Amino acid sequence: MDVLFLLIPMSVLLVFAIMGLFAWSLHAGQFDDLEREGERILQREAGAVDTDQPAGAPGSEQFGPVRESRGEVQ
Repeated sequence: MDVLFLLIPMSVLLVFAIMGLFAWSLHAGQFDDLEREGERILQREAGAVDTDQPAGAPGSEQFGPVRESRGEVQ
């Protein structure tokens, strides 16, 4: 029963800390545009041009998109 005198104030402090973190994230704009972040990972970003590489170097756009292998023998 004596442990409740410790657990109740600690749980109240924890709730206030969680509310403070949530208020900070709202104020910092973490939840402003959720759809854009979900679509951003699907868009292909233009990489920086490396002038030291020849035009037909592997990884250039000349060869098209890179296909991922899932352990299948081709």
